[in-house]
Amino acid sequence: MLLQLNIRNYVIIESLTFKPEEHLNIITGETGAGKSIILGAMGLILGERADANTLMNKESKCVVEAHFDVKGNFAFREALAAEDLDEEATCIIRREIAANGKSRAFVNDTPVTLHTLAKLTSLLVDLHQQFGHLALKEDSFQMDVVDAMSGNQLLLKEYREQFGNYKRLCRQIEEHQATQLQFQKEADYKQFLFDELEQASFIDNEIEEAETQLKQLAHAEHIIATLQNARRQLDDSEQPLINELKKIMQQLQGITNLLPAAEPLQLRMNAAYEELKDIAQELEDAESKISLDQEEMSRLQDRVDLGYRLLKKHGLRETNELTALHESLAKELQTTQNLAHVLERLEKEKSILSKEILQQAKQLSANRSRHIPAFQDKLNAVLKLVGMPNAQLVIELRPATEPAMQGTDTITFLLDANKSGTFTPVYKAASGGEMSRIMLSIKSLTAQAMQLPTLIFDEVDTGISGEAAKQVGILLKDLAQYHQVICITHQPQVAAKADTHFYVYKEVESNRVTAQLRQLNEEGHIYAIAQMIGGEKPSDAALKNAKELI
Repeated sequence: MLLQLNIRNYVIIESLTFKPEEHLNIITGETGAGKSIILGAMGLILGERADANTLMNKESKCVVEAHFDVKGNFAFREALAAEDLDEEATCIIRREIAANGKSRAFVNDTPVTLHTLAKLTSLLVDLHQQFGHLALKEDSFQMDVVDAMSGNQLLLKEYREQFGNYKRLCRQIEEHQATQLQFQKEADYKQFLFDELEQASFIDNEIEEAETQLKQLAHAEHIIATLQNARRQLDDSEQPLINELKKIMQQLQGITNLLPAAEPLQLRMNAAYEELKDIAQELEDAESKISLDQEEMSRLQDRVDLGYRLLKKHGLRETNELTALHESLAKELQTTQNLAHVLERLEKEKSILSKEILQQAKQLSANRSRHIPAFQDKLNAVLKLVGMPNAQLVIELRPATEPAMQGTDTITFLLDANKSGTFTPVYKAASGGEMSRIMLSIKSLTAQAMQLPTLIFDEVDTGISGEAAKQVGILLKDLAQYHQVICITHQPQVAAKADTHFYVYKEVESNRVTAQLRQLNEEGHIYAIAQMIGGEKPSDAALKNAKELI
């Protein structure tokens, strides 16, 4: 609901504040007084473009600010959250136009683009102006109207949730199929590489260790001779070093009682003796492990050659990298196999969901088909009342090629305005005034069933008078029981239905014309309607007529 609209320095408005009430707000005034200028300022709030030519004072900026009560507008609050904007119970939207023509937009003091502004404010205000195609050009709005009259809201909500799940599942399948296709393109080559590494079956550090073993085998005789010589010097020569050391140790032990200082030396000598005995044993063990097996040497050489060939092929440097590649290829090939299982599972889920949404869509379609004839008749009857006696509107429901967010139907509102026998989409067939009256008629019939933003009608009664104008006023009054409605009118029959009446007028001060706005009391309301009937100075008859209309 619009709480307040502040306009400053816009066309012929120096400063103006508009505070509409909850139900039917009527704006009247003489031609050129500034009624449409107020709507133009409202258009800026809705994201329309502007330039410096709209500034009354070229030295100052133009500011248009609107305050909206959005406590019950859940769709708007969700849209705010989606844009990461602050949420307040009262949302303040502001447009500023600088003298150089640059424009800025703000939502709760946060700058936004015009695109974002238009998207958000479309959930706050529905502005019906002459020559606009309005929502009747959009299949989604037409379907919303039919669904509102068919009582489809709950079923449609369930369907949309399931359809959203279905579309997400379809995207998952597409992504997995793309991944699978990419994997399959490389699968044969990767399988070949994997098989080659699997057959080689290298373990960590194997190539490096085999290379070390090869070096030992190549110098086995020299290594054995060196080990044997060392062992003999220690333990197996004519005067083994270990035996000589043992003699020295025994001699020292013999003087420890005479020279206490010799005891530590004797102990150290004993430790050296034991260490050399261990060394001699280990030399013997090492000697026994040195192999002269040519077959083993050949086997190791083959492993090293194979290892280096694979390392070079894959641009690697050590065995660990080769084993890591082996594991990686195994995982990728396993992923390819897993993808097939995942796709199979997702396809089953898709099939189940598809049956569910088609069943729900079938029910939606049946409800629509059942309620369209009655709604169509009511709508045509209302159109006759509002000055379109020759109009016939037909709602065409057709099956869609595939499920969509609103089911498996497509819808078109067709109009034959003059009994020509030719039906054309409404937005092409109707004039600007007719479009506004058609929208008014539709929304009056769906007022209780549809959640609508603030509705603004600009001269919805253009081209009609008398009874037709009276019926337009009645429809506006009925619609305003459920929604905030703002209407600019020249018809006294419409103005008489106002819950709140605003009057736009011009003032001349210092040779400058400015537009002003005031809210009328009951007496002013009667007098303004009498002026619409009888001119600037209405007669007693006009005043009486005005009271009767009210």
